Amino acid sequence: MAKYANVNELSDSQLDNLLEPPALVQNAETFHDITESVCSIAEADRMPRSWYVLFTLALCFLGVLGAMIFHLFTTGVGVWGNNQPVAWGFPIVNFVFWVGIGHAGTLISAVLYLFRQGWRTGINRFSEAMTIFAVCCAGLFPAIHVGRVWVIYWVFPIPNQMDMWPNFRSPLLWDVFAVGTYFTVSLLFWYMGMVPDLATQRDRAKTKLRQFLYGIFALGWNGSNRHWHRYERAYLLLAALATPLVLSVHSVVSFDFAVAQIPGWHTTIFPPYFVAGAIFSGFAMVLTLSIPARALFGFKHIITMRHIELMCKVIMCTGMLVGYAYAMEFFMAWYSGNRYEGFTFVNRAFGPYAWAYWTMVSCNVISPQIFWFKRARRCIPLIFVISIFVNIGMWFERFVITVTSLNRDFLPSSWNYFSPTIVDILTLAGSFGLFFTLFLLFCRWLPQVAISEVKNVMPSAHPHGNHGEVNHD
Repeated sequence: MAKYANVNELSDSQLDNLLEPPALVQNAETFHDITESVCSIAEADRMPRSWYVLFTLALCFLGVLGAMIFHLFTTGVGVWGNNQPVAWGFPIVNFVFWVGIGHAGTLISAVLYLFRQGWRTGINRFSEAMTIFAVCCAGLFPAIHVGRVWVIYWVFPIPNQMDMWPNFRSPLLWDVFAVGTYFTVSLLFWYMGMVPDLATQRDRAKTKLRQFLYGIFALGWNGSNRHWHRYERAYLLLAALATPLVLSVHSVVSFDFAVAQIPGWHTTIFPPYFVAGAIFSGFAMVLTLSIPARALFGFKHIITMRHIELMCKVIMCTGMLVGYAYAMEFFMAWYSGNRYEGFTFVNRAFGPYAWAYWTMVSCNVISPQIFWFKRARRCIPLIFVISIFVNIGMWFERFVITVTSLNRDFLPSSWNYFSPTIVDILTLAGSFGLFFTLFLLFCRWLPQVAISEVKNVMPSAHPHGNHGEVNHD
């Protein structure tokens, strides 16, 4: 306003321009543009050719997963590389990795919603869907790693003639409740947010079948003031319920390690460390998914460079938190004076798994530092590559934590080197097939962007700059 001599000299249009915050949706002048660009994808008779190529690849990997699980059931857990003392191998590593991937969805959808961060609206539907599918992948591994899967009902609290009962003091059982609650609340939150958009798809449906199916899941939505009031109240309550889960779920997962007496695991830094790492990897996966999607489906006016740049800043911040946790682990191992703890961390950095440790540090600590530069935060190919590096690094973080603390324990006579088998590797690859199959089906049949929420933060929704509690800064 400094270039104007007097505010009273400004016209109404100039005042509106000054009061208007930076637009989060670009090149979309009307609400119809947003509705058309999102709904037309699910309404199309055919998807782009690249979608079919990706879906075919995902189905191939999903088939590999099914074959590996069948081989596991018919042969036994000996097909894995697990040994003594490394009784926990790829299954637990993959479980913790996938639970972490699902963390950004709840953070973006619930926490940022409560803080009225308007920039979440372009990416929250992607992240919510990612959460659901990642937790499905995570839940697969505890189910198949128990050995005799055909008697897995023994682990449930069901009265039986053998008088077997779960140990409720075990952190493995805490996982069941934490991850189960997280999945349930996240699924409800995802579905609740889609109800207005499903009603839009219902009203635009060109066939009776689509109209019927979308109509069932739209729950009779008619857009009345009463419906919006109930919807916003329920959405707010679910966001409030989901917010503590961002901190609690991965904290409970970290207890699998932290309550043990194994050097390298028995540490109080694990709960916040695991939460920061989960947000770190989750945002990286959101970028990995949203960057190709915005190009493939034409969402560049909805998922703007502002969204991508802000996610890069979150990744840089959480990456530094993770790096701080790495440094503090070494410091506490030295400061404690515990020779076993000290040896564990020296062994991580310079022992037989040094290659995994330095891969982890390079991907998680060094690579995100490039986001200090604005030019890097606006270079799409570079951001995509860094997001993949971060996910690789976070998988190696779980591998390093799990394996390096077990392969060399208190007695040198029991030391053993863990090497994954081809079944381990193909099962991991197959889990990505499951994840991307579900995600591509979501992209095909459901609205990928929260239409009603994006419209609410469009400048045309607030012609006089009055945006309520939505914070665009």
